[in-house]
Amino acid sequence: MTYHPYHMLGEDRPSRWLITCDHATNTVPPCVGGGDLGVAPEDMARHIAYDVGAAGVTRHLSELLDAPAILSNFSRLVIDPNRGEDDPTLVMKLYDGTVVPANRDVDEAERTRRLDALYHPYHAAVSRLASRQDNTVIVAMHSYTAQLQGREMRPWHIAILHDRDSRLATPLIARLREEPDLCVGENEPYGGHLDGDSIDRHAVLPGRVNVLIEIRNDLIETEDQQRGWAERLAPVLTETLAKIRL
Repeated sequence: MTYHPYHMLGEDRPSRWLITCDHATNTVPPCVGGGDLGVAPEDMARHIAYDVGAAGVTRHLSELLDAPAILSNFSRLVIDPNRGEDDPTLVMKLYDGTVVPANRDVDEAERTRRLDALYHPYHAAVSRLASRQDNTVIVAMHSYTAQLQGREMRPWHIAILHDRDSRLATPLIARLREEPDLCVGENEPYGGHLDGDSIDRHAVLPGRVNVLIEIRNDLIETEDQQRGWAERLAPVLTETLAKIRL
């Protein structure tokens, strides 16, 4: 049976929005370690293997915005689609205290095989969706853990990441900060740009309007929470884009 490295939703939806979810699942394809990286199930359920809750928010948001969405179908521990091809963290051997046994001896041939089987098809599909309209706006949906091992708790409920293209990000941050119950981060808990990452590849370099949204994953663990955040974000995104007239 052919393994599909991504799921596509609403390809024919008319909205100019495109929702991406690079770290949608903790699935290990059968072609990699027989479907097992040697990582304990409880660790595969953590943020190290995927962005907990992000897929659910993506699905609901794509429906509310009447927009297409694309979600990866392989764990970030297999190969990380939100990294450039020459990034040293493309295939992680150790992440937040967890060793990844199947990645310990990954050589150039295995790295290339994973790129060709999973990473390249995913990005080709994102490129195809992004180019369907001249005025595509990309929303990259992610989540982050509330606390890394041995680190302080992260206070932000939601964060907006950006680098040199802040056309949508800056006004969106301002709008979210009007919400009295939200702690909103800017370029937290990570910096807003890595050369060759998904936003760089599909938005910044081609000049597309974009924003990367991070939600703390303990706030989107359930279906109801995921739907709730999508229902909160959809009108805010629509309102903000309309105001900046891009």
